[in-house]
Amino acid sequence: QVQLVESGGGLVQAGASLRLSCAASGRSFSTNTMGWFRQAPGKEREFVAAIGRFGGTAYYADSVKGRFTISRDNAKNTLYLQMNSLKPEGTAVYYCAASELRLGMTSYSDKNYAYWGQGTQVTVSS
Repeated sequence: QVQLVESGGGLVQAGASLRLSCAASGRSFSTNTMGWFRQAPGKEREFVAAIGRFGGTAYYADSVKGRFTISRDNAKNTLYLQMNSLKPEGTAVYYCAASELRLGMTSYSDKNYAYWGQGTQVTVSS
């Protein structure tokens, strides 16, 4: 079992930055591929970013590429999402998730993540 707790959300203006954190506890954090997903009101949950077990490789959704950076600190059992140049369409609940699968094409689908946090709200005003 892995327990995940997100933090760092809030209300910001367009163009601002936020850093989300996800604290993990339970079985070894470093064995999991980790991902960030988001769900806007009335929309399906969508992939944002994923990172491999050792942090060397990351995948991003096209909509956030170049603005968001996913990272992890295995010594602190923490996952991060640095979000720069935020846009109003980025308003959503952001979730971190853990997958027992290695980073790959499966990392883009929320169906391949076994553990989820409760989410943190990010609101970007125009």
